[in-house]
Amino acid sequence: MNKHCCEDMAYHANFKCKIHENPYECPDKVIIFDKKDNEYGLIIHDGGSSSIEILFCPWCGVKL
Repeated sequence: MNKHCCEDMAYHANFKCKIHENPYECPDKVIIFDKKDNEYGLIIHDGGSSSIEILFCPWCGVKL
């Protein structure tokens, strides 16, 4: 598990849904974390697989 800036970010970045295999289909999955590039994004729940990169944590405000 990667070290994230706060408990909330760690929870959301590592969240695994028991119902939806695809994170873009789960309404409870709001953050996507790319371990390879160490980037975070907000998932856009519009039926596709898009996200918007975020540079600051939405919970604690730390630069990511």
